[in-house]
Amino acid sequence: MRRIFSSGRKLWQRSPLPVKVLGVMGAIALSIRITPYLIPIRAEDIAQKDQAFTFYDRHGLRLGTVLSETQEETSVVSLDEISPHFKQAILSAEDKNFYEHGALDLKAIARAIGQAAKYRKIVSGASTVTMQLSRMLHPNPWTIPAKMQEIWLSWRLMAGMTHDEILAAYINRLPMGGNIYGVEAAARIYFGVAAEDLSIAQAAVLASLPNNPIYLNPYDYWENLKVRQKYVLNRMVMDGYISQDQADQALAENLTLQPRHQGIETAPHFLFWLTQQLDATDHPSVKTSLDKELQEFVTGQVQQTVLNLGKLDATQAAAIALDNKTGEILAYVGSRDYLDQDNAGQNDGVQALRQPGSTLKPFLYQLAIEQRTIQANTVLADIPTYYAIPGEKLYEPTDYSETFLGPVRVRLALANSLNIPAVRVLEDVGVGNFLTRLRDLGFEHLDQQAEHYGLGLTLGSGEVNLMELANAYRAIANQGNFGEITGELEEERSPLTPLIKGGDQKSSWQLITDMLSDKQARAITFGVDSALNLPFPAAVKTGTSSNYRDTWTVGFSENYTVAVWVGNFDGSPMNGVSGVMGAAPLWREIMLQLHKDNEPGAFPKPNGMVEKSICALSGKKSTGLCPAIAQEYFYPEDLAQYETDTDDFYQEINGEIQLTLPAEYNDWLATQTRIDVPQSGLQILFPNDGDRLLSFPGDPNKLQIQYQTINDQPVQWFLNEKPWQPSDSTNPKLNLQPGNWTLQIKQGDADHQVSFTVEQGQLNDSKRGFSVE
Repeated sequence: MRRIFSSGRKLWQRSPLPVKVLGVMGAIALSIRITPYLIPIRAEDIAQKDQAFTFYDRHGLRLGTVLSETQEETSVVSLDEISPHFKQAILSAEDKNFYEHGALDLKAIARAIGQAAKYRKIVSGASTVTMQLSRMLHPNPWTIPAKMQEIWLSWRLMAGMTHDEILAAYINRLPMGGNIYGVEAAARIYFGVAAEDLSIAQAAVLASLPNNPIYLNPYDYWENLKVRQKYVLNRMVMDGYISQDQADQALAENLTLQPRHQGIETAPHFLFWLTQQLDATDHPSVKTSLDKELQEFVTGQVQQTVLNLGKLDATQAAAIALDNKTGEILAYVGSRDYLDQDNAGQNDGVQALRQPGSTLKPFLYQLAIEQRTIQANTVLADIPTYYAIPGEKLYEPTDYSETFLGPVRVRLALANSLNIPAVRVLEDVGVGNFLTRLRDLGFEHLDQQAEHYGLGLTLGSGEVNLMELANAYRAIANQGNFGEITGELEEERSPLTPLIKGGDQKSSWQLITDMLSDKQARAITFGVDSALNLPFPAAVKTGTSSNYRDTWTVGFSENYTVAVWVGNFDGSPMNGVSGVMGAAPLWREIMLQLHKDNEPGAFPKPNGMVEKSICALSGKKSTGLCPAIAQEYFYPEDLAQYETDTDDFYQEINGEIQLTLPAEYNDWLATQTRIDVPQSGLQILFPNDGDRLLSFPGDPNKLQIQYQTINDQPVQWFLNEKPWQPSDSTNPKLNLQPGNWTLQIKQGDADHQVSFTVEQGQLNDSKRGFSVE
């Protein structure tokens, strides 16, 4: 019958169609519901996609075990990687006729039923390996429906898998006590060997455990386990796997258990990171590249560093050490203490994204030299500089010293980590070009557009992690060849790839290495005897992010690269801790430890470049007037320019050698109270001859005098031809009234004077003191 509703009336019409439709739909629904239970189960359908991994260092020393996501110690191995003794023992104990029957052992079922009827109790079971695997896959309480489901699932397993596949799946899921599953995990935890290396005695012990994993636990119930071991050995004799003599010897064998499993022994951050690189198809026993002795040393040094800097509000540190040739991680410490919850010790400082400060500068200078934007002898202006950014305030990069050095060569700018010169170079190179190079170096987290970072990119406006930074410096150590890093000890390595395609691929990287290893070049900022100076050749760079939130030191020798970070995971600032103060001592100790038995060789000189003498200030060939001479490298094609473009900073004027800088340095010179330039002219730098100064109301109106001297001999001052003695001879200031003034300085036979005018400016609350009109 079909019911039709229309305007509230009921109309009935006979039709056989609905019955047929319902029948078909019901059949389809039933088919959909039962079809999955009819499909054979194949090995890949039940493949274990989650397992525990046990890690060892490069020398075979245990580092620890990382459990599966279900918090189980499950290690999956193939049947070929399991000792024949264990396979024989488990079959003798659980299902001796496994290879002779299907999902069910009908003979065993008949025997079990007969024994139960005779003795009115269960004497023996009839559960096969396949049925036990079925219970492991779908554990259920013992009921008649559940037992039928188990049998049906066993048939599906046998229909889709070979006996070997079923046995392998079964053995890898065996409960072996606590949260330990599978023979591989049990063999390594209890005996410290792989499953394929089990002896008869060890195999019989492990084959005994699944019978009662709790009350046969080796650590708690050894005597009970020995009784079960004897039973298993006897069954193996009965099944013809071993002789009685072998069984007796195995039973008498004095087995030594490994110490009760302690989980992770060292390098927790490294083990968790490496686990993420693995999958269920990898072998559960992993030989890592880590050196346990070095790892424990670095861990101790990290803890000591944080202890030393605790009063300066530093709570965390991290470090990583790499082998330059292979890219293998030798040490990896993610925090002071993984269990330090108060200071977020579980955070991984090697992977955490932080602002790198000045540590990216070497890559900028290398790119600029490669592109010929600058040369090694190029002089850069370290003077106050402003950049207009649309919609933003003027960008004024400064150094932490808040001072400026004036004209500096590239070597000094990089070695002393000067900010203004770096920003000037980036402006010429282009932020986009620099960003592309950084990504080629492995900085994958710099994933924003170039406009996002701007000129601050070279000063650390982006975020990178310590691992990326270490591997990028490793590329410098490898003379511009980049390769991936690894935490596993592998025989084959992918070849290093040159970052520069074609032409001279090495010289610019070797030149940067030479600059970073130049102890004298960095002496202006760091001194000649800082933590950066090692008793063997090493190139190094520090970095400090804004407000002292992060301090870094990254450097390398011929053989190793080490990168360290000191700071706080919550981003809070430290109390004035810079890279050389915070991270450098930690870097130094790790480098010394790495080279305690093998001092590295010298770095190669820049390939194909020629070393020439230059004036230390101008960077050009000296005309004989320059008081300080330095050495620098030149490409052969630049030597002609070197010969003709001579020093113009020092000139002989009226019989005196005087320093004459380009006009862009005038404002900087005006801020210098005193410039000691040996053999340069005696000079008053401010005020200038002919200046007209406006005096505004202030308390008091003192004019700061800036000057340079010939040597350390005392100077004499004359104001309007009368002797004048400033109250502070090292920081002379004049308290002047409106009028015309002449200021003269004398030192030995040299003298210099300037004449200027002071006028009264109109009262303006926004102005105080003197202003040049």
